This record gives sequence, structure tokens and C-alpha cells, in this order.
Amino acid sequence: MSRISEQSQGRVHVQQRTADGFAVQLRSDSSGVLEVPEFPNALVSIHIGRAARMSCVRAGLSHTGSAVHGDIDVIPAGVPAVWRMHDENDRALMMSLPTAMLDAIAEENGFGARRVELRNRFMVRDRQLENVAWAMKSELELGSPSGQLYLDGLAMSAASRLVAGHSSVAMEERRYGGLDGRRLKRTLEFIEAHLSDELSLTRLAAVAEMSASHFRAGFRQSIGTAVHQYVIERRVERAKSLLMRDGQSIAEIALAAGFTHQSHLARHMQRATGLSPLQMRRIFAERVAFEVTE
Repeated sequence: MSRISEQSQGRVHVQQRTADGFAVQLRSDSSGVLEVPEFPNALVSIHIGRAARMSCVRAGLSHTGSAVHGDIDVIPAGVPAVWRMHDENDRALMMSLPTAMLDAIAEENGFGARRVELRNRFMVRDRQLENVAWAMKSELELGSPSGQLYLDGLAMSAASRLVAGHSSVAMEERRYGGLDGRRLKRTLEFIEAHLSDELSLTRLAAVAEMSASHFRAGFRQSIGTAVHQYVIERRVERAKSLLMRDGQSIAEIALAAGFTHQSHLARHMQRATGLSPLQMRRIFAERVAFEVTE
């Protein structure tokens, strides 16, 4: 994936590779045009955090919209793309997957020894792939404490999900219930923009233009978790991103992320990550110091 970073004005915050050629990175790109050349590997980009307005042209197709947290783009191998970021909010986890890895997984799952081609996807949702991506994100942010074998397993899980759900050998998946794409995107965008505010089920249901009971059930069906749990997870992630920066106390970060006080943040961060905010801040500081001395 180094070719991508060399062609852009963006910043790669951290990256990791496996022995079989899989690579993953956390990156951010400022406003402007990003040209991604023809690349031998398939690419998957999963948007992180605040909604970002962007346009993309690839394989003769174009798409413009707001990427919200969890939106996924799948770029097949050998397909160049031109992105235009309209604001400063683009942050993504990007995976690079060798075609040999995808072909091997397809063969192991009984699809025969034929080449697998990923589908060109713009801003789609995939709960299973998201879960793998967030596990990768946490591992990268903490300096890969679980070791190479753990990342190898996550890479295989991501590749398997792409073959099963987004490739030329994928079976059609039927989806029932849940929020439609417009309501889901509007709700997730609102949550990201108002994490520091008081968020109630009634308020979010009004954003989705649904009754509270139907919204509650539909959100769980679409995201795979209850809306209150999703908001807590996003607040913990917002606090983690703020802990990476200097200038704010942990008490200030707790309020900025939507927690009522510092101990409220500490309780949920400990539950989600096994680490306190102070321990998390120290890990981030040590990683930055290491990068500076390399």
C-alpha cells in the first residue's frame, strides 16, 4: 500500500503486514484529490468516525455522498480510482489483499480453482467485515500486542468475508428488516456529530423519522447491537482518538466524548479495552516516542 501513500497528501498513522502479503493501515486524507493508481491487490477502505463528504470515480462509475462510520468501499485489483475529499474528515482503515489469498480461500470453500474477482462497491454496509476491521484497528492502535498470529487470523477472516459476500463467487444474501440505507446513514451521521450531547432514544428515532419502538428494533437489526451500546462504543472510540493528542486532561476528554465525568469514561473504557484512560494515553505516548526515534 505504499504506492497509495506516496501518491497522496494523506498521512499513514500506523500500518502492519503479514507474511502472505496482506497489509492494513490507519490513514487520514485532507481535502483535495487523491489518485489511486492501478494496484495489483484488492483494496478495502472502511470509514472511521465523523461523516466525510467525498466523491469517487472508478471502473467507469462515479459516486458522491457522505461516508459515515462503518461505510465500506471495495476496490477490485487492477482498478484505478480518483477520490475527491470535500472536507478534512476522511479517516479510514484500509486493507490490501493479494488475489492469491482470495483465490486460495475460494478454493478451500469449494468454489474451484478459478480466479476470484471482487465486486466494485461504494459505501456499503457489512456487519461481519466491520467487526473484523474494528478488531484490526484496536490491535494497530495498541502496537499489535497480540502478535503476528492474531493479525494473520484477522486477515484470513476479512478475506473470507469478502469472498463470501462481495465477490464473483458470492451467494446472494437476503436481508430482512432493519433501517433502510437513508435512515441508517442519517442516524449514524447524527450520532457522530452529537456524541458530546445528550442522546436519547426519542431524539434518535425523530432523526430517523420513526417511532421509538420501531427505531430501536430496526437499529439493532441493522447494526447488530442496541443503540445505547453503539453510542457508548463510539464515545469510547472518540475518547481514544482524543487521548492520542496532547492538550486536554482526561476529565476534559470525558466530557468532549459525551461521558458525564472522568470515572464514567474510565469504567466504559476499562470494560471495552481492558485499559484505563491513563494507561491508554501512556501507550499512545510510548508509540509516538518510538516512531520519532526510529
